[in-house]
Amino acid sequence: MFRSVLGVVVLLSGLLLSTVFGPGGTAEAGDWLGFQNGGNPVSSDERLPTRWSPESGIVWQQATAGYGQSSPVVAGGRVFVTSVSGARKETLHIEAFDLKSGERKWYHTTKNSSPAESSNYISKAAPTPVCDDSGVVALFEGGNVLALTSGGKLRWERDLVADYGAIEARHGLGASLEQNDRLVFVWIERQEQPYVLALSKDTGETIWKVEGQGVTSWSSPRLVPVGEEWHLVLSGIGKLAGLDPKTGRQLWSLDGIAGNSTPTPMPIGGGRFLIGATVGRGGSTGGNAAASNGVIQISGSRGEGFSAEYVWHSDNATSSFGSPVAHQGRAWFVNRSGVLYVLDLKTGDEQVVKRTASSIWATPIAVGPLIYLFGKDGTTTVLDSREKLDVVAENTLWADSVAAAGGGPAFGGHVLYAVAAADSTLVLRRGDRLYAVGGH
Repeated sequence: MFRSVLGVVVLLSGLLLSTVFGPGGTAEAGDWLGFQNGGNPVSSDERLPTRWSPESGIVWQQATAGYGQSSPVVAGGRVFVTSVSGARKETLHIEAFDLKSGERKWYHTTKNSSPAESSNYISKAAPTPVCDDSGVVALFEGGNVLALTSGGKLRWERDLVADYGAIEARHGLGASLEQNDRLVFVWIERQEQPYVLALSKDTGETIWKVEGQGVTSWSSPRLVPVGEEWHLVLSGIGKLAGLDPKTGRQLWSLDGIAGNSTPTPMPIGGGRFLIGATVGRGGSTGGNAAASNGVIQISGSRGEGFSAEYVWHSDNATSSFGSPVAHQGRAWFVNRSGVLYVLDLKTGDEQVVKRTASSIWATPIAVGPLIYLFGKDGTTTVLDSREKLDVVAENTLWADSVAAAGGGPAFGGHVLYAVAAADSTLVLRRGDRLYAVGGH
């Protein structure tokens, strides 16, 4: 992610993979196993493409069975993606595509156990699945959780509404799944009686269930390494909390934060993580939101207890739907207006402010000296992340005429929601379509 601590990042990636798969796992290190690649949006594959357009460089594109805002995930040469369809989102879809050819390998559909009106103001298949050697586990906003093998065979399924009651959440659910070697973590931050679950990846059985945070949130739970253990970190407006992933017991909390409803905590090693916060429309909570962006340190031990506090706060940088990332010894934030802020990762000192082509929904991805900024309008700016931040390429994924006709959220038009990187290929997810670039 950044050269000065590249070894730490590689170590973290290795730790995450070993935690997920254990000794003897067969998943490849280049797979993209979950939302933001488990908090490591970095690829070691310098074959990733830097230039493409609607006329050149797109290896394949495939329409999805429905509309979705989740990220694609990749394991074993297959791309898994979720979507919903119908006037009441009554049909749920999970599809698997071949990473190299785009051929659809299998397709699984099921009925939404809690259908609700489909609206541009409510999430549509927003939670991102997780995948491993056993296959893929997916969560939908209606409370359906499904586990399928890599070949598309149903392993188990759960109906959380039947088990724990209706899910009513402002703008719907946004939290993606998180996983370790044996558990998948589900955060249902609904308006009444929110909860967090740990489910067995083998059977779907509930291993533990604890109360949620009682806050507004569309961010995702994130496993953060702290010494020789992990904390499951939750971020919602006004509060951060760390849970023991083995039991669900709360280990620490941090209050007095503003605007941290959407970006997901991003581990950077040594018990630290980047936290992002966004300014409301019209600039509300601007100062507080900027001060809530920064680096947080988790300190303490099992015997003495844990605490969390800011190492530094931002003065001006804020986030958007995409989370901040660390790369080349710097912290990278993109705000709602598409302005990039680059801060010193150790001190928080502001180094560069640069306007990019568009605001972002997808979290940036880094590889070698490059960082990719994915605009929500389908543009991608590739920057040399070293001192001068030279623009390497400006790319578009679809033509302006296509964008204008799109069926995106309330803003109108198509939206580029998320990206996965695996085996020299970038897989970019629009609401209704997957695009693959690279793959050489």
